[in-house]
Amino acid sequence: MSSAENAAANGSDIKAPDNSLKDQGNANFKAGNYLKAAAIYTQAIKADPSNATLYSNRSAAFLNLVKLSKALADAETTIKLNPTWEKGYFRKGCVLETMERYDEAVAAFRDALQQNPQSTEVATKIKRLSLLARDKKRAQEKQAIRSNVNMAKTLENLKSELVKKFGSEASGEELFTFITDIIDAEVKQWHGNGQVDARVTYLFDKAKDRSEDAAMIVNVEKAFESPDTLTSCVSFLRQHAVDTSSKAACLVVPKKVISFPQVWKGQGIRKWKHGQGDGFFVQLESSKIRKLWFVPSSVEKGQTLCRDPEALDLDAHALLPPLFR
Repeated sequence: MSSAENAAANGSDIKAPDNSLKDQGNANFKAGNYLKAAAIYTQAIKADPSNATLYSNRSAAFLNLVKLSKALADAETTIKLNPTWEKGYFRKGCVLETMERYDEAVAAFRDALQQNPQSTEVATKIKRLSLLARDKKRAQEKQAIRSNVNMAKTLENLKSELVKKFGSEASGEELFTFITDIIDAEVKQWHGNGQVDARVTYLFDKAKDRSEDAAMIVNVEKAFESPDTLTSCVSFLRQHAVDTSSKAACLVVPKKVISFPQVWKGQGIRKWKHGQGDGFFVQLESSKIRKLWFVPSSVEKGQTLCRDPEALDLDAHALLPPLFR
């Protein structure tokens, strides 16, 4: 069997002279005049509405015109008029393939193969589209994970702990929203370009006065180059918390920029469970509670994918000492 583009099926439903409408349509189809071919097939169908070959041929013309809903409707009519003819199922499979409805296309081609088990073309299509269907399903599953970032749901148990620690539902919820909004944003940025900026974001106490130009975000990319730069940075971050009357601070830093301290090394496999995989750290600092997470990341079939944050032991893996006293 030839492909949809270069084979206008010459069926046996009608016997007509060479100048018949069907033959005129076939000639235009073979010449690449698909619009004219479709129009001529339509005239022929009006004259012979039960002719499965005409619907099959028009389906092929519509497919080449990328009028997919019309092409699919004609393929379905072909099958209805002649359910034992391979060509109707083949036409349907080709349209569904173009629509990227691979599972349905495979089913249609399998129906075609039942009518003609010797067709190597159909068997090849089934094999190729089965792989495409599998890959599409995996991509959709990954995209669902990427597009449904919701740290408020993922970390929902943290809210009650914060409320208890701060003794106030409003304070606990404020800090919970602060941390989950930050992680949400960083995961989305990581999904977009595979990286996040190393920085500390402060949660200001709205009831306290501060300078109008007080920085809410401090870049700390150089902080993790050596013990000396980290010590100097920590001193600055502590003083900045005081100067800005901050209630909390959140560090976000990608693993790959950390030269010191490499907290994933020398701790034993029972403490660090993420191997050499990429990702970023999130460390929450406040006077009443400190938390640390690692967000693992991997690249699968060209797509960057974050996993849910994993809580870490501060004693073993903390990147910063306490910022609030």
